[in-house]
Amino acid sequence: MGAWLKVAAVVAAVLLGGTAIAAATGALLWNRATDRLVRRLAAAPAGNGPATYDPAGLEGLPAPVARYFQRVLGPGQPMIRAARITHEGEFRTGLDARWSPFESVQHFTAVPPAFVWDARIRVVPLTSVRVRDHYIGGRAAMLGKLAALIPVVDEEGGEELASSALHRQLAERVWFPTSLLPSQGVRWEAVDDSTARASLTDSGITVSFTAHFGDDDLIRRVEMMRYRDVDGTGVLTPFIGHFRGYARVDGMLVPLEGETEWILPEGRFTFWKARITEARYEFAR
Repeated sequence: MGAWLKVAAVVAAVLLGGTAIAAATGALLWNRATDRLVRRLAAAPAGNGPATYDPAGLEGLPAPVARYFQRVLGPGQPMIRAARITHEGEFRTGLDARWSPFESVQHFTAVPPAFVWDARIRVVPLTSVRVRDHYIGGRAAMLGKLAALIPVVDEEGGEELASSALHRQLAERVWFPTSLLPSQGVRWEAVDDSTARASLTDSGITVSFTAHFGDDDLIRRVEMMRYRDVDGTGVLTPFIGHFRGYARVDGMLVPLEGETEWILPEGRFTFWKARITEARYEFAR
């Protein structure tokens, strides 16, 4: 996401003179399309891994990773098959751009790895951009429409877009932490006593991040090389996700606040800051 939000802000005034009926119709069609994607997510065959977490399965993991799971999960914790996370926060498109408030709902599955993110970003008073990202079955897409009516971004397919989306799905597994266990397809490698590397493969694409653990054994930061869109071209760029505000949710320690940033030649570009407002989990049976 980037220049499209600037375009949306420029043309937003057009919609202020639009009819309520057009806006309602656009929202209805948008929500129906999102619902179809979420149903595809739910219909995907689940993996055949264990139904509950067993600390005995931590044997052989890097020390900081084992300590993390011991901290965030209790013995017998049900494995999460799917998650529904809602956020509120702020988003911006450039170092000098203003922050725009947003609200979003994100649906995840752990095995196979997939997500649907549906956001409403308020670019000017009374007008929002609806943005939907998804990664399902090894393919990714991003769609943005002003007031759910006027397209401002429409991207689909391609290995770079899929890689960027899978990177995102892996990093955001801290919100449903049983999905970071080896039984859920994540491989861990030791780096040092406070750092480890996680990797995940789906549909022939492998992504990874380096997790930095705090003195409290929680994941505080993840770093990766992720594709960023630059004038229509994917450019591998350092990306960092920060997590804080851990709290117990359904027996698990989950970060309720976070922010993300690109490390650009001109400096650090923090572009997303959010708080979890609700987390719902579907557990394996």
